[in-house]
Amino acid sequence: MNIKLIALDLDGTLLNSKKEISQRNFQVLNRCCQNGIWVVPCTGRSVSGIPQEMIGIPGVRYAITTNGAVIVDMTQKKIIGTCLLPCEQALELLRFVDSYDVMYDPYINGRGITEARFYENLTEYGLSLELQELVRRTRDVHPNILEFVENNGKPVEKINLYFSNMEERAKLRAELEKRADILVTSSLPNNLEINAHGATKGAALLRLASHLGLESGQTMAFGDGENDFSMIQAAGIGVAMKNGREELIAAADYITDTNDEDGVAAAIDKFVLKADL
Repeated sequence: MNIKLIALDLDGTLLNSKKEISQRNFQVLNRCCQNGIWVVPCTGRSVSGIPQEMIGIPGVRYAITTNGAVIVDMTQKKIIGTCLLPCEQALELLRFVDSYDVMYDPYINGRGITEARFYENLTEYGLSLELQELVRRTRDVHPNILEFVENNGKPVEKINLYFSNMEERAKLRAELEKRADILVTSSLPNNLEINAHGATKGAALLRLASHLGLESGQTMAFGDGENDFSMIQAAGIGVAMKNGREELIAAADYITDTNDEDGVAAAIDKFVLKADL
């Protein structure tokens, strides 16, 4: 099978429950790069949230971030493609969600923007200790999110929402999904993610493949969550983790072991590396 690009969701997929890349996964990705296969993190995170050990693998050059809103060449520090929320639209959405019991942070230029009232109370919004550590590394604290976004004037990659109350989550999602100009997905049971209409991991995967002169059939994608659905469908081989959502598992071409059982390495060995021996 002529796979030349492997797109990897991070949380719940490549990373284990401790938010680490296992030794086996690391070794397999290294072998892929040595064999001329593009290894591409494809994540809801911003570029600043991609683990350094992954960026440090020789050959890991491109990343799809914030659910497909930004495609970046990390080596040349160059943006290849974007699908962003214009500043005014982002402000409208932020003002709307502010009336709910929710922690929200917009992403601008690869960084999350937050306030002290959220940053200092992460546990109240259901964030695990590992996720809290990630938030502290990838957010910049400002006195007022709305004022910062308005004064900054730049488009927003994604708006991330965390809820302590699941009824509030369901109510807000129902309201947001009435709109045709945005895309609402989720990567965790207690979060929602708002992107521009058209910003999906699947669309970004195909765009990057085209940029590299590859066909969709030469791509392989791994995921576990709702925001991975588009790339599982777009890839030549779509792989769902055994710990993934039921609807993602149903849509996948193959189901691999969980993220705590080196499921990424197992599937790459089966379909890519061993096939080339």
